[in-house]
Amino acid sequence: MDIIHYSLMKLKHLLTEIINETSIDQLRVKFLLSPNEITPEDLKIKGNLSLRHTPITSLPDDLKVGGNLDLDSTPITSLPDGLEVRGHLNLYNTKITSLPDDLEVRGNLVLSKTPITSLPDNLKVGGNLDLLGTPITSLPDNLKVGGNLILIHTPITSLPDGLEVRDSIDLRYTSITSLPDNLRVGGHLFLNGTPLSKEYSKGKFKRMIKDKGGEVEGDIIVN
Repeated sequence: MDIIHYSLMKLKHLLTEIINETSIDQLRVKFLLSPNEITPEDLKIKGNLSLRHTPITSLPDDLKVGGNLDLDSTPITSLPDGLEVRGHLNLYNTKITSLPDDLEVRGNLVLSKTPITSLPDNLKVGGNLDLLGTPITSLPDNLKVGGNLILIHTPITSLPDGLEVRDSIDLRYTSITSLPDNLRVGGHLFLNGTPLSKEYSKGKFKRMIKDKGGEVEGDIIVN
């Protein structure tokens, strides 16, 4: 490839990035100032959509985001039906209390520092599910997490039967008092500072989980 051809390719790539970013900026303004003018085509976003630290309070139904959707520190209280996020969904420090039943997140789902109290049944998160410091007390049936499940400093006392987490579960400083049947953890299980950590040793946890039809592939950390 000659240097002129290479330079033209780089220029084309740069122009494409500028056009995409300009389109996203225009769409961001439309979401904030002219939500009634949003068209069906506007609902299919190829890249990231950042609305963090904006006054947005709602999003349209059937929104599809090809990248990340960032709503950090917004006053939004609910998400629309049909929302699909192929990247990460950041709801940190929002007023979200629940999620739509058909939500699909392929990356991380960040809910830390929110008043979230429940999650929909059959929720699937491709990356990490971060619930650090939330008031959530239970998790839904058939929950599948492709990354880490972070429950540090929550009042949760139990986990659903059949819970599957590809990486680690972090239950440090929770009120967890029991472990479920058929628990599957691909990484570590952190139980530091929980009522359970005072009752059982690491070896006893391994046997108990196995007896209940489950498996923890990594270490069980109790202190």
